[in-house]
Amino acid sequence: MASRGGAGPGPRRRAPVFAALDLGTNNCRLLMAAQNEDGSLRVVDGFSRIVRLGEGLARNGRLSEGAMARAYQALAACAQRIEARAPVAVGCVATQACRAASNGQVFLDRIEKDLGLKFEVISPGEEARLSVLGCRSLLDAEAQYAMIVDIGGGSTEMSWLSPKAVLQAGLDPPLISWGTCPLGVVTLADEDPEPDHNKHAWYEALVTRLTEALGAVGEASHLHSAFAEGHGEIIGTSGTVTSLAGVYLGLPKYNRAKVDGMWFDVADCRATIAKLLAQSREERAANACIGKDRADLVVIGGAIFDAVLRVWPARRIRVADRGLREGVLMRLMASHAKGRR
Repeated sequence: MASRGGAGPGPRRRAPVFAALDLGTNNCRLLMAAQNEDGSLRVVDGFSRIVRLGEGLARNGRLSEGAMARAYQALAACAQRIEARAPVAVGCVATQACRAASNGQVFLDRIEKDLGLKFEVISPGEEARLSVLGCRSLLDAEAQYAMIVDIGGGSTEMSWLSPKAVLQAGLDPPLISWGTCPLGVVTLADEDPEPDHNKHAWYEALVTRLTEALGAVGEASHLHSAFAEGHGEIIGTSGTVTSLAGVYLGLPKYNRAKVDGMWFDVADCRATIAKLLAQSREERAANACIGKDRADLVVIGGAIFDAVLRVWPARRIRVADRGLREGVLMRLMASHAKGRR
């Protein structure tokens, strides 16, 4: 506090708040943050709800009424939070479900009209670059290569990069290659749900099928030997990977601070998947790091990740509770700073 006899420093200016809203095939996620002086993000509010927007999409080619109703409710909650915080800029992005659905844009137009949230349907390539940007601070500059894996509700994206090149680049990170596969936890749960019996045979058949599909993604086969020899790191960014990490750590409730950035041995990751496969859906739902909305999806997500690791061998992975939204925020903040110059 300033003394009475002199003019002390005035009140510190509060850093502006920015909002990023990601409407995916499975989740609706909001992140609001300010930027610290060192460039890192200081989260001021967040929201995440499983809405399964892509439920039935693979069969019908359209967003169902039930799925749109669930997403609408979640987005209305996000709109209230945004109004309360009054961020200086808001970035809203929609991914695979709205890309693929014949009525995806009609739904987003309704959201804009009713809730004032204007969404951009981004391409798979833009989704990959934003995820890389959001995970940039977890890259090891000493690693020769890195691969970022994003397991979504309707697709799985993989990006290969040079950590040093990405860390030295700006807001458009250079990629060696990237690719997308239209298989995600919601689409697979629709077309090949986990059975009540013979689960191990089902799981192995699913991983075998996924290994073949994911092995054809991207143009990075020339990097296989580098990863096999331990010169490449793998970063997993998705609810699947963070849930598996939380279960492995035995957290009484999910804790981002303990999960984000942790190193997860592949053997421990596979053992966690096997443990969950042996459980009933009710047992999984009772785990605070999974919950009832993800109880039938987490093993399917584990199968996707297991398949990725069969194609791209590694001893350990880095867990990222960050990605697309953080990438959107970083671009919003840079654009705002540029506009103020």
